[in-house]
Amino acid sequence: MSPSLAQSPPVLDRIALLLDGPPADPDRSAGYLDLLGPAAGPAPTPAQSVMQSRFLPRVYERIWRPVGFNLAKGWPLGPDTAAEHALARDWLGLGRPGSAGRPDATVLDVACGPGNVTRALAAGVSAGGLVVGLDAAATMLARAASEATASVSATVETTAEATVRPGSGRGADPRGAEIGYVRGDAVHLPFLDATFDAVCCFGALYLFDDPWAAIDSMTRVLKPGGRLVVLTTRRPALPVSRLGTELIGRAAGVTMFGDREVVRALTERGFSDVRRRRYPLMQLAGARRP
Repeated sequence: MSPSLAQSPPVLDRIALLLDGPPADPDRSAGYLDLLGPAAGPAPTPAQSVMQSRFLPRVYERIWRPVGFNLAKGWPLGPDTAAEHALARDWLGLGRPGSAGRPDATVLDVACGPGNVTRALAAGVSAGGLVVGLDAAATMLARAASEATASVSATVETTAEATVRPGSGRGADPRGAEIGYVRGDAVHLPFLDATFDAVCCFGALYLFDDPWAAIDSMTRVLKPGGRLVVLTTRRPALPVSRLGTELIGRAAGVTMFGDREVVRALTERGFSDVRRRRYPLMQLAGARRP
């Protein structure tokens, strides 16, 4: 049964408690909380239009994301998708999938797309935790909600099998955190202050009209001591490459960030334990809120 026909997932009630001034009756019919509705916003940039298309969610996880991002990270020398997800869990203070030491955390994945990173983060959180994916694109969230439903079914089957076969060697609880999705403004996050233990924004900061306002919003919803990780673009240092990427980025509506811009933004907002990894056309930055 599709999310649009299924009963509203109970996890949405849990997420609703985290919202700052939620609507009286947000639309749940598609399997996620829709806080935007049909209201028209400003005209999207070319890059934003692609992210909101119906076609991209179908190829995002198998083609667009692994090919485009891995090449931008310098693959085969740079990290692949699995290594990227493992690094995100590590920097966010989460655990290893299936391990007994996973934290009971509340995590936010900003601009989650079809939920590939959201699910990877949930694998590093205990079954009592909660991971929320937020995006403005209904087409992406439809895919994410569908994948979440399939993931829950697979987990139930795996858990049942391990229960029936206690000698199979599956001693660790395979379940990760509950996952739920919200359609909302990624720049002005609709959550209460100091709500999340960890916030992740992978492959989206460069699409925002005001990326620094987005960083402010992510900072606001983080608990003191909470961790933030951002994967975004990197502008090459060589003048010729820098000029070319700048021109292409402006035409597409993509911001190319310099080596120090994101790290400086975190430092200026009081973050500590700031760290960074640089790749040919991307960079990963992480820090802890004081």
